[in-house]
Amino acid sequence: MKVSSADGVVPARGSGLGVKDASRLFFAYGSNMNTAQVRARCGSQPRALGPARLPGYRMAFYGQSKKWDGAQETLDREPAGEVWGVVYALDFGAAEKLDGFQDVRMDGAGAYFHYPTEVVTASGEKLEVVLYKKDQAEEPGEPSREYLGFILEGAEEHGLPAAYIEQLKATPSHPARYEVPRRSKYDDLMGVGCTKCGDLRASKGGPGLNVVADSDDE
Repeated sequence: MKVSSADGVVPARGSGLGVKDASRLFFAYGSNMNTAQVRARCGSQPRALGPARLPGYRMAFYGQSKKWDGAQETLDREPAGEVWGVVYALDFGAAEKLDGFQDVRMDGAGAYFHYPTEVVTASGEKLEVVLYKKDQAEEPGEPSREYLGFILEGAEEHGLPAAYIEQLKATPSHPARYEVPRRSKYDDLMGVGCTKCGDLRASKGGPGLNVVADSDDE
């Protein structure tokens, strides 16, 4: 399989994971491990192909998300490290919608960019994938405790190794200073709400939320 670094499209024919049609193989290692979140953002049920690991990296947190009141995840190189996540097969339309939520832009000016790389599945198969990565121009920081918990929910949902989940739990974090997650303007434009708490807008019978302009997390 070959990855085009220009568009992140992976011809997935012949994959041992049963992907027959050309699609983007996307490696999620943070909040997008939550299948319900990806389904809400893409407008369709994603094909979760299973856990995989990325050798030579560690998960790190940078910047400040108003939505979650804490830093956002990305990857740092670490020769002895590895990051576990889940591989999705996304059709082109779904992948573009997810790019919009992550503020991925072709000119590189967004919050995240496409990063082609290779991951190893639990069975040892190597797959060429695309993931979302931030540049490290921002200051390192801690995620909110609530956001870290959301990432952990996705890790447990997909059965990531217990030792790795314990490693994630040990990530330094802080309690959010306000109710999270806040809605973003992009959520409103796309009509996506909190996947667990329903529509909280006052116009829809909820208590109302502050709407913020903020890029979403991985």
